[in-house]
Amino acid sequence: MSNEQPQAHHFDPEILREYDIRGQVGKNLNADDAFALGCTFGTYIKRKGGSLVCVGYDGRHSSPALTQALIQGLLTTGMIVENVGMGPAPMLYFAVKDHMADGGIMVTGSHNPPDYNGFKMTLQSTPVFGEIIQELGVIAANGDFETGGKAGMLREVDIMDNYVSRLLRDYKEARPLKIAWDCGNGASGEVVRRMTARMKGEHILLFDEIDGNFPNHHPDPTVDENLVDLIKTVKEQHCDLGIAFDGDGDRIGVVDENGNVLRCDLLLAIYAREILEERPGAVIIGDVKCSQVLFDEIARLGGEPVMWKTGHSLIKDKMAQMKAPLAGELSGHIFFADKWYGFDDGMYCAIRLLNEICETESAFSKLTAHLPKIYNTAEVRFEVEESEKFNIVQNIINDLKPLENKEFHINDIDGIRVTTPEGWWLLRASNTQNVLVTRAEANSLESLEKMKQMICKEVEEAGYDITFPK
Repeated sequence: MSNEQPQAHHFDPEILREYDIRGQVGKNLNADDAFALGCTFGTYIKRKGGSLVCVGYDGRHSSPALTQALIQGLLTTGMIVENVGMGPAPMLYFAVKDHMADGGIMVTGSHNPPDYNGFKMTLQSTPVFGEIIQELGVIAANGDFETGGKAGMLREVDIMDNYVSRLLRDYKEARPLKIAWDCGNGASGEVVRRMTARMKGEHILLFDEIDGNFPNHHPDPTVDENLVDLIKTVKEQHCDLGIAFDGDGDRIGVVDENGNVLRCDLLLAIYAREILEERPGAVIIGDVKCSQVLFDEIARLGGEPVMWKTGHSLIKDKMAQMKAPLAGELSGHIFFADKWYGFDDGMYCAIRLLNEICETESAFSKLTAHLPKIYNTAEVRFEVEESEKFNIVQNIINDLKPLENKEFHINDIDGIRVTTPEGWWLLRASNTQNVLVTRAEANSLESLEKMKQMICKEVEEAGYDITFPK
């Protein structure tokens, strides 16, 4: 690695994923990969007529060295690089928008184990995913890099206070609340400290010290076992709610005043009410894993519900196409283009949720009390042969499509989602792993068992076994 003319570089194909570049440090990801990515991304930006790239990084132990190598690569192409330092991914996305940068790269392993790391990339107005990531791999493999001579320039930029001020601009401060915040020792800790110091109410911060070892629990709020400490604190301290973030702060998890976990599809239903009061008829997007309750509630409120493919970059792209003010995934990626910039930001989602709770003058749980009672499974994943995963799902679609009628509807936009009067089930291939993902929902426990049996039958006929947790 040097400032001299870089050489052709072959990334391990496994790390060039659908939505980002991600691998195991020391195994298939190292500083040479970071340097090569800098050369490659800088080349891509330069050929698009751009010159300014923002860079940020999370709290993993490997992130500073990867960031340094990445920046060196960018500089060889003549990029002006603004290093915004350590913080959550949304802070980097904010820097790209606020500084009108041509692109941005966040060095982060998100919610993966401590020995993993990677790179999330964005352009000024569109995400970087899919074919663009593969194109970057080709540029690197060919050694087809732009050079910038001495034109490259590095600026160290402290943007955190500006970011926090922008977050709080949309905070309505209607009444004080008692809130527990679980940062999971991830990159959002310092932002949450500064943010809550300027907010009304009482704030209990858990694991806000940034620590790449994640010593308290894994930083993934969509897994209930990672919310145990938050739930305990909410109950013991009689909080109004608890809020958790993932490792790089772009996803949110929430528990109500009783310690009950609120899934992010129902959280979207809460946000939809405010949006549709101000924007009647607006499009609101949820991914194929989301509850039917969400789509029904959007329609009831006068909006246009749209079901779309799973994947934060795919959702962002669809959102921009349809000019939707709100979109989200069950996984906790929620995107506001209403008063915000359209990227996924756990801290901003928290601000908008607090506004909703404050305005009701009642307990958090009351916001969803009117929604129908449903029964669902957790998301279940099981390994299959990588070469077979898409074919398995397509074969099931082909088998069931002839059975479709008014009471047996098939949506194959992303895998297969079968809807009946009693409920629905989903089976889809992961874009990033050799697994199939399934989930089911129904209006009764008995009907849920029927949905699960339908899934098991189809999977078994494909030659695999699946076990739903009790």
